[in-house]
Amino acid sequence: MTAGATFTFIHPGHPLYAGELELRFRVLREPLGYTRDDVAFPFEADSLHLVAHQGEAVLGCVLFNPEEAHGGRLFQMAVASHLQGQGLGAQLVRTLEVELARRGFTHVHLHARAPAVPFYERLGYAVFGDPYTEVGVPHRNMRKTLGA
Repeated sequence: MTAGATFTFIHPGHPLYAGELELRFRVLREPLGYTRDDVAFPFEADSLHLVAHQGEAVLGCVLFNPEEAHGGRLFQMAVASHLQGQGLGAQLVRTLEVELARRGFTHVHLHARAPAVPFYERLGYAVFGDPYTEVGVPHRNMRKTLGA
């Protein structure tokens, strides 16, 4: 189903950015009762945005916020509900990691919703620290050393 998807790094203001925001809202925020105003982060412009799309239709996205010279946080990973479980999310994360390594980043951390922990573990991320609640949902901190 995801055959033919194109992976593109974009930025706020890019023609696909509105579709990315809508996907993030539908998959990550709307189910928790949040509004569209709760989608964007203050550091959007400083973050890498990778979208999977077919034409103008955004099918998936993942973002990375550089927090220091060699590392940062993966966040807002989302795949259209009808495509979940088909490997698109893993393709997004792997594509992002290749670009991060190319840019000299060596480590990534993220806040995983509890149900997503096995997904990230399959991609080589390890849980650290205690469980906590964020946006009303149980989360775990996870991290990975790139190229390890």
